[in-house]
Amino acid sequence: MTLPLYLPSGRAAEGGDPVLVTPERAGWTFAGLRVIELGPGESRTIRTGTAELAVVPLAGAAEVACDGRRFRLRGREDVFAAVTDFAYAPRDAEVRVRSQGGGRFALPAAEARSRLDPAYGAAEEVPVEVRGAGQATRQVNNFLAPGAFPADRLIAVEVLTPEGNWSSYPPHKHDEQREGEAVLEEIYYFEIAARRGPGRRGSTAGFGFHRLYTSDGEIDLTETVAHGDVVLVPRGYHGPSVAAPGYDMYYLNVLAGPAEERTMAFCDDPAHAWVRAGWKGQAADRRVPMTGPPGGGGAGPVTVRSAGPGR
Repeated sequence: MTLPLYLPSGRAAEGGDPVLVTPERAGWTFAGLRVIELGPGESRTIRTGTAELAVVPLAGAAEVACDGRRFRLRGREDVFAAVTDFAYAPRDAEVRVRSQGGGRFALPAAEARSRLDPAYGAAEEVPVEVRGAGQATRQVNNFLAPGAFPADRLIAVEVLTPEGNWSSYPPHKHDEQREGEAVLEEIYYFEIAARRGPGRRGSTAGFGFHRLYTSDGEIDLTETVAHGDVVLVPRGYHGPSVAAPGYDMYYLNVLAGPAEERTMAFCDDPAHAWVRAGWKGQAADRRVPMTGPPGGGGAGPVTVRSAGPGR
């Protein structure tokens, strides 16, 4: 059975994993996401099959073994605490993830044509982007974006939106192969945290909103999104993602498509494209960037962009 486009926490669970989205379950061809949870000292072995994947700590540290190589991931306390390091695993491989202290890990994946070597991505080398302006300011961690880290088809980035701000705005799409736009399947995985007060991390009460729609009206979705929710984007304009006052928003974007070269080319909804031009006269929100590598120190190149990709 094909999964619905909006998957509240638990709806995409499978076999004990909080999230399992495969191309087959999503009803498409390329993009996937698994979220796993490990107790202290536990390990998990995953065979990649025809897909390449990354191991991205959401909370906790891990050791990743693949093709005789071992990568020690420092990870982070949670997604609102730091930019994380990560590991890349190719298709046709066996990947073992072990966490001494336990944790939660995202495994974004894409069907791959070529087999690359396993690799490590340092948190200090992740390009961090401050995108938008005013209340549309957000942070984008371009850890597996085209040009930032090699992969065959897999694209993955993290977006942090401070309380009260809008991201994934203006609404944009990537469902046609043409000049300036590519065909991409996309997954949004959300985590929400209270900005202040007890229980800040991973607040079960926190929420935001996400919009997905098509010009023909076939898809028209506006949902309240909470910690652990997933939204699938097979086509259409997506955005905004709105963080409610008091609650910071995080989402992991996983993208993949049929193009020969990895790209995030998109097209804004013409009705709202004018908004980007207005950012040029506004300052970026000083709360952004919200995070850097664990322990401070330099991050990858930090760019400030008022008009860039749509996330």
